[in-house]
Amino acid sequence: MNAGRPGMLALGALIFGYAFLYGPIAVLIAYSFNDSRLVTVWGGLSLRWYGELFGNERMIDAAWLSLRIAAASATVAVALGTAAAFALVRFGRFRGRSLFSAMLLAPLVIPEVITGLSLLLLFVWLESLIGWPPGRGATTIAIAHITIGVSYAAVVVRARLLRLDPDLDAAAADLGARPFAAFRQVTLPLLAPALAAGWLLAFTLSLDDLVVASFVTGPGASTLPIVVFSSVRLGVTPEVNALATLLVAFVAVAVGSSAWMMHRRERRRLRD
Repeated sequence: MNAGRPGMLALGALIFGYAFLYGPIAVLIAYSFNDSRLVTVWGGLSLRWYGELFGNERMIDAAWLSLRIAAASATVAVALGTAAAFALVRFGRFRGRSLFSAMLLAPLVIPEVITGLSLLLLFVWLESLIGWPPGRGATTIAIAHITIGVSYAAVVVRARLLRLDPDLDAAAADLGARPFAAFRQVTLPLLAPALAAGWLLAFTLSLDDLVVASFVTGPGASTLPIVVFSSVRLGVTPEVNALATLLVAFVAVAVGSSAWMMHRRERRRLRD
C-alpha cells in the first residue's frame, strides 16, 4: 500500500499539471463552437464563428501578411545565422571575435521592449538620413524579425557545427572536391536538421511576435498578433476563439506528422 502511494501521487501531479496547462486550451476550443456571441454564455453547438472568421477580411489579410513576413524573415535569418555560426566555429580566433559573439547573442537576452524601441529609432534616423525605409510597414517588421531570428538560428547551427568533424571537409578536398562542392555535398546535408530547426524557430518567433512589431509597424501593416491583441482589448470575441482553435489544430497536425515521420524513419533504420 505504501509502495503504491508515491505512484498515485505522481499520477495525480501529472494529471494536475496537464489539466493546468491544457485545460484552458480545451475550454477555448469548446467555446469556439458556441453559438452565443457572449464567450462566457453557452448557446449551443454551432460553426457560426468559423464562418464569421473566414469572412473577416481584416483577420485574413493580417494572417497572410504574418505568414509572408515570417517565411521571408526566417529564410534570411537562417542564411545570416549560418554564416555567423561558420565564422565562430570554423574561422578560429580573429580580432573582435568576442565582441561579434556577444553582439550576435544580445537579442536573446535584451527585453523585447528595448529591442523594439531601438529599432524604431534606427528606422526613423535612417529615413531622415537616406530616405529609407519610407515609413514603417511590412519591410521594417521583416528587418526587425530578421534581427531577432539571426541569433536563434546561429545558436542552433553553431551547436550542430561543433559536433561535426572538420576532417570530413578535408577528406572531400583530398578526393578532389572544390570547397563549394564539399560544402554542398558533405556539410550542408549534415547541417540540414539544424537549418530546418533554426528556420522553424525563427518562423515561429516571427509569427508570434507582438511587442517588437508594435514598435516598428505602421497603419498600413498589421500582423495577426497585432490584430488579435487590438480585438481582445475590449473583450475576447468568438472569432478569436475560432482562430485560436485553428492554430492549435494546425500545430497538432504538424507535431503529429513530425512524430509519425520520425517514428517511421526509426523503424526503417532498425529494420535495415
